[in-house]
Amino acid sequence: MSRGATPKIRRREANKSRFKVWATNWRFMMVQFSVALLGVGLALRIASLQVMPDVEQGYQFLQYQGQVRTIREQEIPAYRGAITDRNAEPLAISTPLAALWLNPGVFDSANLPILAKKMEMPVAELEKRLTRYQASQFMYLRRGMSPSEAQEILALNLDGLNVQTEYRRFYPEGEVTAQVVGLTDIDDRGIEGIELGFDSILRGKSGAERLVKDLRGQVVERLGVVQAVEPGSDIQLTIDLRLQYIAYRALKAAVAKHRAKAASMVIMDPKTGEVLAMVSQPSFNPNSREFNPNAMRNRVVIDSFEPGSTVKPFTLAAAIEQGIVKPSTLVNTAPGYLRIDGNLIQDSVNYGELDVSAVLAKSSQVGTVKIAMEMEPEALHDMFQRVGLGTPPGMGFPGELGGVLPQRSRWSEIQQATFAFGYGLTATSLQLAQAYSILANDGMRVSPRLVNGTADMPDERVMNSELAATIREMMVGVVDHGTGTRAQIEGYTVAGKTGTGHLVGAGGYEEDRYASLFAGMVPADNPELVAVVVITDPQAGEYFGGLVAAPVFSEVLSDALRILRIAPDDASQRVARR
Repeated sequence: MSRGATPKIRRREANKSRFKVWATNWRFMMVQFSVALLGVGLALRIASLQVMPDVEQGYQFLQYQGQVRTIREQEIPAYRGAITDRNAEPLAISTPLAALWLNPGVFDSANLPILAKKMEMPVAELEKRLTRYQASQFMYLRRGMSPSEAQEILALNLDGLNVQTEYRRFYPEGEVTAQVVGLTDIDDRGIEGIELGFDSILRGKSGAERLVKDLRGQVVERLGVVQAVEPGSDIQLTIDLRLQYIAYRALKAAVAKHRAKAASMVIMDPKTGEVLAMVSQPSFNPNSREFNPNAMRNRVVIDSFEPGSTVKPFTLAAAIEQGIVKPSTLVNTAPGYLRIDGNLIQDSVNYGELDVSAVLAKSSQVGTVKIAMEMEPEALHDMFQRVGLGTPPGMGFPGELGGVLPQRSRWSEIQQATFAFGYGLTATSLQLAQAYSILANDGMRVSPRLVNGTADMPDERVMNSELAATIREMMVGVVDHGTGTRAQIEGYTVAGKTGTGHLVGAGGYEEDRYASLFAGMVPADNPELVAVVVITDPQAGEYFGGLVAAPVFSEVLSDALRILRIAPDDASQRVARR
């Protein structure tokens, strides 16, 4: 400004200078305020994320998002309950094993050759599996490994490689108890036998634990159990492993000797209904996954057959009950055959005149039919039904059959005749054993039982005790001097009945294929054991029940009586085993 400027001009220039200073200061203050305000806003945002719980996407949200990326819940498998015999001998137990698995999304494919070599598998096969599961976070590499084998592979320290514990069933007795105990699948679920029928009790309930895992899937920290494991309950069978073994051994030898297709045997306590042995042939090893599915059949409860002459004691019981005959009543079977509705019914020889006891001892078809034709067919049907034929025994075993007991409004004469000697109806070995247990138990019917602790059905009287004792005495004659002499046991009186039935094929009864049967009890006066033996389709020449099945009964029950320490019933009149 020049010295000659007026005061007014000088004031204006001074004001401009002051304004510039103020404006500069104001802008600086605004910048400072903005920076301070930004700091306050940032602090509030940090506070909302870290402290304030109710703010949308606050610290709780962030923590949750972090946890879901690192915290996992992992199943803790339940220990499957054991299965034991009546003496606590183990029949099925669980063994801890390792399951190796991989997270394909984390695994570095460059490590394929290393992993494949360690697992002794082709690289191409492993690569193919990885490609198939590429979009997944879980892929089993191998299951059922020993923990030490799994740890050797884990020692490679490869990303995405993990292990988890699982259990595998082991069956100490293998083939001996295979069809009774059954087996489990790779996921430890029951698929056959007791393992299937009582799976919900044996399996238990899996638990869960919470883990912190890193991006490689490795466990960083265990945060605790979320749900406790509930182990499966143990199950004790009524089976006596000692009797099971001797029955298995004898039945297997009989199948080989007679070149039979199959066989079954069951031993029961007639007073309690407890099944002491239950054996089927052919059998399989449940510890191996390579077996014939046909061998898995528990033929005692699943296979039905026409019982043939083994039902004759009940036919005669019905006739005696109806007052039609007595054990001493004479029946003329001459000339050894008769025709009914054009069908020939004949005996192996002409027995002539026989009393009713001898009709049973000789297993006379002619004599049985003549007695049966004096009855109403409904009376015989009622007797068969009362002793359990046509009704599942209700033991709780998977696939248990009740056989076929036909109910007809009108019976032809030939239907009535063949029904009397065991044709036109079917039964299982277990049903037949239950029926014979009624005779052994003085006419009281008890339900078969395979698992201890299961509810017992109340006993039911279905036959007069005197009648049951009479039929037992008549069956002693079958073994003493009739068709069942090979069932004799030294030192014991045996009551039983043989049976031989034609097998049914696609075209009806097959002439050269048979089922050989023997059903009996011992000691006859007060039976402690009842057993049924069925040999299916023997091809070595012999096929009559008295020749094929009766010797198996004798062998097995002789050892069983000794093992169970059942005293001889008449030591002074021992009979030689024939």
